[in-house]
Amino acid sequence: MTNTEEHPALSPVLAIENYSLDYETADGPYHALKNIGLTINRGEILGLVGESGSGKTSLAWSIMRYLPKNAREPSGRILLGGDNLLEKSGSEIEAFRGRRISMVFQDPSTSLNPTLSLGTQLSEVLVRHRGLTRQQAWKEGEARLAHVGLKTPAQMMHRMPHEASGGEKQRVVIASAFACNPECIIFDEPTTALDVITSRQILDLFVELQAETGVASLYISHDLALVARTASRVAVIRRGDIVEQGTVREIFANPKEDYTRELIAAVPDPARRLVKDDVATAETPLVKVENVSVHFGRKPFLAALTGRKTERVTGNNAISLSIDPGEILGIVGESGSGKSTLAKAMTGLNRFEGRIWFDGRQIGGLADMDAAYRKDVQIIFQHPDASLNPRQKISEILSRPLKLFGDTADLDKRIGDMLEQVRLPRTHVQRYPHQLSGGEKQRVAIARAFASKPRLVICDEITSALDVSVQASIVELLLELQKASGTAYLFITHDLNLIRQIAHRIAVMYRGDLIEVVPAAEIESPDRAEYTRRLIEAVPRAAAQYQ
Repeated sequence: MTNTEEHPALSPVLAIENYSLDYETADGPYHALKNIGLTINRGEILGLVGESGSGKTSLAWSIMRYLPKNAREPSGRILLGGDNLLEKSGSEIEAFRGRRISMVFQDPSTSLNPTLSLGTQLSEVLVRHRGLTRQQAWKEGEARLAHVGLKTPAQMMHRMPHEASGGEKQRVVIASAFACNPECIIFDEPTTALDVITSRQILDLFVELQAETGVASLYISHDLALVARTASRVAVIRRGDIVEQGTVREIFANPKEDYTRELIAAVPDPARRLVKDDVATAETPLVKVENVSVHFGRKPFLAALTGRKTERVTGNNAISLSIDPGEILGIVGESGSGKSTLAKAMTGLNRFEGRIWFDGRQIGGLADMDAAYRKDVQIIFQHPDASLNPRQKISEILSRPLKLFGDTADLDKRIGDMLEQVRLPRTHVQRYPHQLSGGEKQRVAIARAFASKPRLVICDEITSALDVSVQASIVELLLELQKASGTAYLFITHDLNLIRQIAHRIAVMYRGDLIEVVPAAEIESPDRAEYTRRLIEAVPRAAAQYQ
């Protein structure tokens, strides 16, 4: 008899035994999960890490019984408190969800109904699974929102999702997940869409609630530093296989598998600088931003006629900074701090007040951003899915900037060369964006940006949606291109560990204001601004520090 049979109280809350999952496709079965074996005990946090496509989210969907029609489960069991979920009917599973098992998704904006108030959605869970009346559920909902740290819970109950920030929405989702005191909660990349300070607050809240309730938790992430700080045990998954599992210290201090070692090595470590600090300071900066302000909201026509005052939202407030030729300037700050707003002003996507100087030439607005300026200043966006035309082949996407700037000689050869430059095969010219992985699509976006041989490339959160190993390869590629071309970068990111590796200087922004610009090597100096110190304190330690 096993130890857990002798002591039923020690039985795992969630046990996955020899579980496999296939998807039927036109090309035959795709083996998404292969003989998975995992257990999670009461009060335990199990971290599940791996690259995109490794099977992390497929496993979460299997546990929650949210599988598509082409899913097949050839073997195994998924036990929740001893009940095999694979044998339960649809109505039984619906009764389980929310009451016995809950899930917190990556993006709270997509997990909340945009047409219902936050209070309506939270109280609905309490009515359905705890049998409360509408009035009781509303009152309990307010208490739950207060418990997750929302300062005005009564008002928040009446707000629509679009009226709440990303962090506020995620707190509501967490309150909903814990509302019925479930046995197990799955967290699927719950902080990926959040900035570093909000992410820290959400994780601290999760750990506090988890310890308070003793719930068994599966924490899915590609961010090894966050997992190392949050979980007690870690399982590493690769292409549907659990390649190794153990305590946090065992996995990070003494990984047995090459794949785990590669993942850990790819985690940004600020102690491992990837650029030289002796970038030459030019007499004339390549870019000089001088008192640039951006405001949103035009004065309504009737207000203009009547003289009624209207308030505009400030995106940037008198920002002044410079970028030298060949320099990498990082910009960090919370969501809403104005980082992307400034980038869009510099590329003509936002109207601005003030002046921008480029190579000594004054840019007063969109009218001054002629073909020469657009050739020299390029931007790469966060989501390549939104910036690459899904109806065009890669050859068409990459040929456009060449044609635009009159560089059409040997077009086919040039496009192939561009793909090889970003480490993609020439054969990709015939593919469409949906046929590429996230990392491959971002490489195409990088190739397009470098087609005009720019002098400044603005990178707006271009690695935030990528897993750690793909992020490392993209950063390595950017540094190679920069070394070969001398291009300067304005690198916007939430990832302070990463920016401390690759930037020469770091600009810190907060609510539209520029707080300070400091050398990257001096960002931890005790005489830094208070907000800068708060940012640094919120950053999870590099995984290497857990060894």
